[in-house]
Order: sequence, then C-alpha cells, then structure tokens
Amino acid sequence: MAESRSIKQRTPLRIRVEPRLSEPPAWFPAVVSFSAILVALILGGILISFAGGDPIRSYIHIAKASFGDIGVLSDTIVKATPIILAALACSVAFRMKLWNIGAEGQFIMGAFGASAIVLAPVLPAETPRWIFIPVMMLAGMAAGALWGFIPGYLKAKFNVNEIISTLMLNYVAVAWVNFWIFGVWTEGGFQMSPKFPVAANLPRLTDFAKTFPIFRGLTTHLGLVIGIVAAIILWFIIFRSRWGYEIRLIGDNPQAARYAGIDITKNVIWVMMLSGALAGLGGMSEVTGVVHRLQTAPLAAGYGFTGIIVAWLAKLNPLVIIVASVLFGALILAGREIQPSGVPKMIQGIILVCLIASDFLLRYRIVIERGEE
Repeated sequence: MAESRSIKQRTPLRIRVEPRLSEPPAWFPAVVSFSAILVALILGGILISFAGGDPIRSYIHIAKASFGDIGVLSDTIVKATPIILAALACSVAFRMKLWNIGAEGQFIMGAFGASAIVLAPVLPAETPRWIFIPVMMLAGMAAGALWGFIPGYLKAKFNVNEIISTLMLNYVAVAWVNFWIFGVWTEGGFQMSPKFPVAANLPRLTDFAKTFPIFRGLTTHLGLVIGIVAAIILWFIIFRSRWGYEIRLIGDNPQAARYAGIDITKNVIWVMMLSGALAGLGGMSEVTGVVHRLQTAPLAAGYGFTGIIVAWLAKLNPLVIIVASVLFGALILAGREIQPSGVPKMIQGIILVCLIASDFLLRYRIVIERGEE
C-alpha cells in the first residue's frame, strides 16, 4: 500500500496587519504624509469634476492665485501667519496626547487680550511702537494661556475630557468678545471696536517701500517673524530640553513617565497653558497685523481648526509647520476665487481625513505573504 503523503497546496496571497515593534525610518512619515495629500487631491479632484469643474484647471488656478507673483505670495504669507501659531499651539498639546480642540477660542481670547491694551486703555495712544507691541504680545499670550489653563486644570485635577471642555470654551470666547464689541467698545453701534493707533499695529513690508521700492504694496507683517521665532523656540523645547523630553515621554507612555517620577498633573496644566499662549499670540498677530481693530468675524475664521490639520500634516514638527502653513494659507487665499466657494474647505477636510487615516501606517505595518495549506 502506497504510503500516504501530505500535499502542500499554495493558497492566494494573504494580507496581514501587525503592530510596528520599532520606529519606522526617518523618511517614512514624510512619504506617508505626501501620499495622503496626493490621495486627498485626487479625491478632491473627483468631487470637483462631479460639481461640473475641471480638477486640473482648478488646481492650476489655486497655484497661480497663491504663488503667481510676489504680491499674491505676500498675501499667502499673511494668511499663513496665524495658522503657524495656531498649529504650533495644537502640536505641543497633541505631542502629549492632549487633544486641544480649543485653539480657536484661545486665538480669539489672545486677540481680545491684546486689544484691551489699546481699548481699556492700558497704554495711551501716544505710546511708542517698541513698547506697544511687546506689551500687546504679552497680553495676548496671557489671555490665551488663561483659556488653556481652564481645561488643563479640569483635565489634571478632575480628569474632565479636554476635547469637550476646549470645544465648549470656543463658543464662550466668541460670546465674551461679542459682549465687548457690541456694547462696551463698539464704534457707533457697529460690530467692531475703534481702529487702533498706528503705533499699535505690526509693521508691514509696505511701510518700508520708500527705502525699498520692491516692498510697495506687500502686506506681509512682523507676525511672520514672530511665528518663525516661536517655531524655532518650540522645536528646541520639544527636542532639546528636559521639559520637552518629559512632554514626549508622557505622550508616548504615561505609566513609564509616572514611574520615572515625572509630575503629570503639573505638566498637563503647563502644556495646555503653553498651547493657549501660542494660540493667543496668533490672535494678537492677526488683530494687530491685519484687522487693526477688535472684530469677531475676521478673527473667528477657523484658524484654530485649520491649525489642527496643519499640525497633523507636519507630524507635530514645529519647523515643518511653517511650510505646511504656507500651503494652507495658499488654499485659503485661493478660496476667494474658486467657485463653489466651499471647495477649498472641502479639500481641507479631505486632507485631514486622509492624514488621520494615514497614521495607521505609522503604527502598523502591512505584510503580504503567500499562504500554504
């Protein structure tokens, strides 16, 4: 009798998902983010075509409307400036797994704090600019930090969900500012405060056009420098300081951080205050560099929520946030000329969804193998 033998049969390819046991290569997150954006643009193009538009021409128009010449590039940078600071605010909180969805409210409160220096008034209108600007920066950061302290304290002491508390505080911030501009600081009953004195405005490139004619008409203001300096400082804090190491350790492994003797309660409060201060600095930059008065509509323009997308796009890296903010500033600027007008926001939303989904590839790896029976 012939000896029976087991026969191995090849089965189709199998796809297996397993957690990553080690950090991916340094280039991998950048490739994943780029791929996510590419997928988002393809999906956005499909939706544009469904709306009756030409995706290729739409994207070319967005590029020309944002980077076509030095004038529109300057306007793009103006739009990117508040996004830089809002994204920095989100990134430092997200780094510690604190989901600060309140950068919008902290941004608005920062604008309020800076405006109070002029409108209260804390400083007279004759105060020189070199005093006005630093004091308004400190006031904006203090107001934003206070708005970050509230959910930070509730989270640290009572474990209140920071997503809910920060989100609700956005609406409180809008109502608070509306109270002042509709009544106490209103100009002639309109929904705005009086204009700030010139000394309370951030200098713009066009202010130096007499000396440098090439700057004529360029609206880029000192807020860009403030944002870049803030990004550099935050990068050193996160990656080159002991506090930054504690922030990253708490975010990666809170139990190990607690075992190492790190005070998590204190860090939660301080990180939320730092996050709020950065968002508040963004509000100060916008109100003194662009609006030049306290007014809700230009301030509550979604910069805080856009900062969330940019922070994820940059993988929470403060230096990469600068570049990503310029790209989103371009998308916002071009949105004024794209019809339907909701297309740029639709693209932003698709990018956010693709970026969040792409995080799966950073935490897990896909293994394709041929099975046997």
